[in-house]
Amino acid sequence: MAENASMRRVIIVLVAAAALTLGGCAAKQPKPAPSAPGETSEPAQGAGAGTASAAAANPDDEGMGPQAGLLATRLVYFDFDSAEIKGAGTDVVAAHAKYLGAHPATRVRLEGHTDERGSREYNIGLGERRAQSVRRALLLQGATDTQISTVSYGEERPAAPGHDEAAWAKNRRVEIVYLTQPLPAKP
Repeated sequence: MAENASMRRVIIVLVAAAALTLGGCAAKQPKPAPSAPGETSEPAQGAGAGTASAAAANPDDEGMGPQAGLLATRLVYFDFDSAEIKGAGTDVVAAHAKYLGAHPATRVRLEGHTDERGSREYNIGLGERRAQSVRRALLLQGATDTQISTVSYGEERPAAPGHDEAAWAKNRRVEIVYLTQPLPAKP
């Protein structure tokens, strides 16, 4: 009789442990990051925010025609461990370069970011390489050196929480932050 009671306790403990173990394996759905105006949930899209007022830092209102949609996108995404601008990022950078070339008093800050993988030091360096890659592309396409500053935040300011490829892809980015915009011409 005592053996049956002991066996029941062991079975109950094993079942409880198995239930806890399997419950811990359940995948949590990542919460979508809060949307900013003009931002979408896809890594190839998005918008940034500047320190200047919304009206002063909004080149989308300039009537740039087909470029306006690209100007609304203020994020350039990168592959893992890469600083090479690819895909939609090339069009985004070209649109911002054209805008900066036409508005020489406008200033931007390029903020380099990485996902959480890698050491802090390595990620700061990779974020800097990404920001410098976008800077070089802007300069080659019409922006001037005085219009652009860069900073790297590495993994310190993730755009998406989580520890999976979807979150990491959103965190490997350069944000184009408009700081100033020229005043309208006087009539």
